[in-house]
Amino acid sequence: MDVRRAGERYRGGDPASGIESLHAFSFGPHYDPDNLRFGAVLACNEERLAPGAGFDEHPHSHTEIVTWVVEGELTHRDSTGHRTVVRPGDVQRLSAADGVRHTERNDAAVPLVFVQMWLAPLEPGGEPSYEVVHGIADSTPYAVPGAGALLHVRRLAPGERTAVPDAARAYLHVVRGGVRLGGPDLGPGDAARITDARDLEAVGDPVGAELLMWEMAAG
Repeated sequence: MDVRRAGERYRGGDPASGIESLHAFSFGPHYDPDNLRFGAVLACNEERLAPGAGFDEHPHSHTEIVTWVVEGELTHRDSTGHRTVVRPGDVQRLSAADGVRHTERNDAAVPLVFVQMWLAPLEPGGEPSYEVVHGIADSTPYAVPGAGALLHVRRLAPGERTAVPDAARAYLHVVRGGVRLGGPDLGPGDAARITDARDLEAVGDPVGAELLMWEMAAG
């Protein structure tokens, strides 16, 4: 188990424009050859957008992009014609495939916080695709077959336990609250990269927790 603390994340974005970003992996100007990916996960970015702020149209290719909104509303538009508003409890996936362009903005009057995760596809190419699952339940894993990965969302009451998936690779990100994970305590923004997870549990701390856990095959 490799625990990475929130304070170790690379800072990015453009605070003067209302954008604050925290990157868990090598990203943009923060190049780190020893921190390029874990399994299929290429990026886990915490983004904070002030009202009216956003990312202008930009391209992606050969990437599975999964977004989880923590607070506020995310307005998404892309070059394939999709326009959606993503809210807390929704899972959004954009499969960039051969190439797609999109914008992401906070068009609401309150701050927007979201976690965006990029996964490497098993095979490059193909046609872009997009979907939003509204109000996903804790008991319903979200499959990203193009990356050979499953996303588990867990919202734990104080002291509640949840199993970490038994998998060749498991990536756990604490959205809010905290957990005890077989010894180490993890707080908001902390993450654990787990290899060959077996019989491991996460236990909610006295205020509970919200977790995102990726289950991945070897790679």
